[in-house]
Amino acid sequence: MTIKTNDLTTRIRMGAITLSAAVLFCALPATAQMAGGGGGMQQSSPQAPAGQQPGAQQPGAQPGMMPGAPNSPQMMMDDMFVKKEIQGGMAQLQLGQLAQQKASSDDVKQYAAKMVQDHTKMSSILNQAAQQLHIKPSDKLDGKDKSLVKKLQTSSGQQFDEMYIEAMIKDHKEALKEFKSEAENGQNPSLKQFANQGAQMIQQHLQLAQQLAQAHNLPEDGKAKMKSGE
Repeated sequence: MTIKTNDLTTRIRMGAITLSAAVLFCALPATAQMAGGGGGMQQSSPQAPAGQQPGAQQPGAQPGMMPGAPNSPQMMMDDMFVKKEIQGGMAQLQLGQLAQQKASSDDVKQYAAKMVQDHTKMSSILNQAAQQLHIKPSDKLDGKDKSLVKKLQTSSGQQFDEMYIEAMIKDHKEALKEFKSEAENGQNPSLKQFANQGAQMIQQHLQLAQQLAQAHNLPEDGKAKMKSGE
């Protein structure tokens, strides 16, 4: 079934399309309490062992971390998730802003605007989590995303639209795997909740990108143009 551009633009603008975002950002008040002093975390902490003052930090525990084995694989996974998704969010913002300026199709511009809006909110939560958990994320794009930005900066018209759409499919497929993995295997309950809700948003972004690909007669796997452009 062919999707008309006007129909797709309407879908992107619809309030229902932003529902998962509203759920995500309303469902995570505990993110602000991730630090060791947060009341929500203290209530769920196990009883202090005999001889240890209640609320005292366990030996080897990192400030702001959940009780548990220091530097455990799960905690390291939480750190890596926050760092990677903050970096990925920066890429989404730069790419979205670029697409709003350079895209030749209205539906691509509408999609890019949604990416900027949603990833701005998501990045705000992740940066707050990083601060509370004493994680220091990079403030620069990784090599892959930096290269993609440069390619898109030198592209225009239909070529730009196609490269951007296919990049969104590829990036959101990867992000979806990462969010699901954190939701299933992470240590911090608030991050796991964030990842679970965030996966729903990422899934929605992916579906919209695939619909864009269909509307622009592109493969929905996000491979063709990106491969030829590498």
